[in-house]
Amino acid sequence: MNSSISVSLISVFAALTIVCDVIIFPQLSSGVWYGLVFLIEPLSGIVLEPKEAFLSTLIGVLVGHTLIPRGMEEFLFTLGAPLGAAVSSLFFRGYQKSVLFLFTGLLGIYVVNPISWILPIWGMWDIYVAYIVTLLMTILPQNETAAKLKSSNILFGLSALIGLETDILFRIFIFIPCQAYRYIYGFPIEVLQAIWVSGALITPLKVAAATLLSIILGPRILKAFKPMQV
Repeated sequence: MNSSISVSLISVFAALTIVCDVIIFPQLSSGVWYGLVFLIEPLSGIVLEPKEAFLSTLIGVLVGHTLIPRGMEEFLFTLGAPLGAAVSSLFFRGYQKSVLFLFTGLLGIYVVNPISWILPIWGMWDIYVAYIVTLLMTILPQNETAAKLKSSNILFGLSALIGLETDILFRIFIFIPCQAYRYIYGFPIEVLQAIWVSGALITPLKVAAATLLSIILGPRILKAFKPMQV
């Protein structure tokens, strides 16, 4: 892709990310994301190459979090957004093995952490579903499967799902194995367990909304930007 076109696309999606990141509805502020960045994150990955998706989302969330401050610690957690966009891009382009490797590493680190043993196991049900989907997509014949999925637009939804769940898993990695819950927030175990329960109910709803949006808008947006990517 021409470098000037690449810069233009990165700029466009960075701007869209900024807009989504600064829109905060109080009733939607629970769960992983405070703003609406989860809506544009997978679409950036679907249209852009992995590195471009990462960079555009990184610029967007850094600027967005600067315009609407949410505490310095949020700059650390929000690194999950550019990672999620890059993973959506990788998954959409058929690099399921790379996604599975990253997903397994993050999930494995969480599982072996002693704190995870006292948290509700079902609290991460959506992450388990995403992991199983990634595993199945890695095992199944890629060429035939990918062709069928693209023709039915399901791949757009799966790419959104896996990217967003990777974003969530990274934030959990910072929160639990890296012990941000303790060193940054000072949460006792009881509060941590309550957070796990509420997150298990609210965050998947946001993922479902973004996944549906990616299925509806993904093919149209990709088609609109296709001439620029040639």
